[in-house]
This record gives sequence, structure tokens and C-alpha cells, in this order.
Amino acid sequence: MEPSSLPGPGDRAGGEPPEEFRAALEALAGVTTRPEIVLEAIPAPQRLAPHAFAVGALVTEPDGDELVEVATGRFIVLHDPAGHDAWAGTTRCVGYLSATTDEHMVDDAMFSEVAWSWLTDALADCGATSHALGGTVTRTASTRFGELAGPEHSVDVEIRASWTPDDGRLDRHLSAWLDVLGTAAGLPPPGVRLLGPATP
Repeated sequence: MEPSSLPGPGDRAGGEPPEEFRAALEALAGVTTRPEIVLEAIPAPQRLAPHAFAVGALVTEPDGDELVEVATGRFIVLHDPAGHDAWAGTTRCVGYLSATTDEHMVDDAMFSEVAWSWLTDALADCGATSHALGGTVTRTASTRFGELAGPEHSVDVEIRASWTPDDGRLDRHLSAWLDVLGTAAGLPPPGVRLLGPATP
């Protein structure tokens, strides 16, 4: 399976965007990711800023002859040429992800801090400098009863974050968010392939 790439930015709110925002979005079209992650442009929120663009991401893994969803994410870029006091800038990146993770992690008191470090480390590793970073990490444990399909016990992690990029290299910021999504989904590091069970 080939790496996934993002279609050209075309789903924008607020009419023709200014050159600053248009150039930043063009960088997103060049982002490619690992084959387990599929990207697509999705409708952007209309009321948060004069201009916006959104990317959806889906992570799957094989389960027999089928692919099952293990994580989803969104990456939204908001732009207000007039600036925004809460952003301390004109452009804001917003990320959301939800992933099924190891059920034993729900009992780890440090898990939220570790999950948040996935984002701070990924931003640093991708050279995506930013400020005014904030967000939440939420863990949810579920137990299924009766005839409801699925594993008996499961744990989901949700990460919501927003930050103001220090430059127009939004490709670096999207790449960082996709790294976080892959980590939350339990994907091995890029270039590493997990060995399956030995065959006689």
C-alpha cells in the first residue's frame, strides 16, 4: 500500500483567502504519511474564523481479511487576518484524535502526561515551532455486556489540542499531528515492521 497524500486544499470557508493563508495551505498538499493513515479534506468549521481548512485522518489495521478502524483524527487550520488575542497570532492549528489503546494504560497515573508529551515531542522533532499550546488528554474505559459486539474491555484515548504556529510551514505541524495519531494508534515507528507469528 502506498503512502497517503492529501488532496489539494479546496474546502475553504470565508471566500478567497489572503495570500498568507493560501501559501500556508499549499504546503499541506505536499504532506505524505505512512500507508496505515488515510487523509482526506473534510468540511471545515464555518464560525470559528473567517478562513478555515480541515483534514480528516483514519488509521486502520488488518483483522483477518478486513481492515478495522483503530483511530481517527482531525487537523483544522483557522485564519483571521485581523489577528486573535487568544491565539496571539493570525493562524491557529487545532487537532483532535481518538484511538483505542492498551487497556492497562487506564490505570497508569502518568499516562496523560506521557500522551501529552507525544505532541510536544512531535512538534519539536518536526521543527514545527509554536506558542500558546494548550489542550486535554482524556481516557475512557468501557466494558461491554450481553450480545454487544466487540472486545469485552477497551480503553479509548482522546487528545484535543490547539496552538499558534510561528511560521507558515503548516506541513510540519500536520506531520507532527499525524505522528501523534500514529503513536496513539499503537503503530510502530516509521520504517519498523512488526513480525507476525512464525510459520512452520
